Amino acid sequence: MGGLMRVPAFLLILAASATACAGPSAPVQNAKTAPDDTISLSAAGEFTTDDTAAIAHDRKLAPAGAQASVTVESSGGETRTSLTVEGLLPDRTYGAHLHVKPCGAKPDDSGPHYQHHPGKIDPVSEVWLDVTTDSEGKGTSSSRNAWNLQADKLPGSLVIHAQPTVKSGPKVGTAGDRVACLTLEQD
Repeated sequence: MGGLMRVPAFLLILAASATACAGPSAPVQNAKTAPDDTISLSAAGEFTTDDTAAIAHDRKLAPAGAQASVTVESSGGETRTSLTVEGLLPDRTYGAHLHVKPCGAKPDDSGPHYQHHPGKIDPVSEVWLDVTTDSEGKGTSSSRNAWNLQADKLPGSLVIHAQPTVKSGPKVGTAGDRVACLTLEQD
């Protein structure tokens, strides 16, 4: 009988079954991969009188050559917003807020302030970025809010106002006339 060994049939069937079942392991039930919930918005430009992506509504307070950039990053339960301005009037504080609509030819086209909690006017619900310029008209400002932006309810613009934001009282949240506007785009 030479060197052949006979393997009982039931062992061949058992071995074949084990090989057939040895595919990838079954997925773990209820295991979910968290989607990337990061939302990034930005805008930058030199303020002109005719381009609503970066428009000047008041040339006395946003002179020719004035420019700004803004970034908004939202993830992990936090929204971080940064503003940089150049060429504005020196040694002056401007109010700055996110607004609900894109910029337009008219100052009011950008709509009201963006509010995470509708009807709540404060720096917890809104993004307030008042910026004080140096002797050369440059300045930076940043804000952190303890909430994520909602993909179906994003702010449309950043508006720079003529005055600092009123922090309390009956005019809370106001900051004077709209000086300039940047239309936000999703990155």
